[in-house]
Amino acid sequence: MQEVETKNIVEVCRAHNLAPSTVSGWIKVYKKNPKDAFKGKGNAYKEEAKIAEYERVIGRLYAQNELLRNAYDAMKEQVADDQKKSKLRLK
Repeated sequence: MQEVETKNIVEVCRAHNLAPSTVSGWIKVYKKNPKDAFKGKGNAYKEEAKIAEYERVIGRLYAQNELLRNAYDAMKEQVADDQKKSKLRLK
């Protein structure tokens, strides 16, 4: 919330990987009742944040794995095609 006072909402959202609607909702809640706006449930947020970060890491790794698998398959096909062409030239 302190960053929103000095920065654009879009900048804050990008810096913290948040949706603008989330930050806007927080601003509305804070304006209605600043004292009780972010009471939460103790450390639950930290655990949820860790889980969310791990899920993002898993998603990135999955995407990278798929990219590498597709590249490997394409290279394997290219090598097979090159070998076929090479054998045809030798005959």
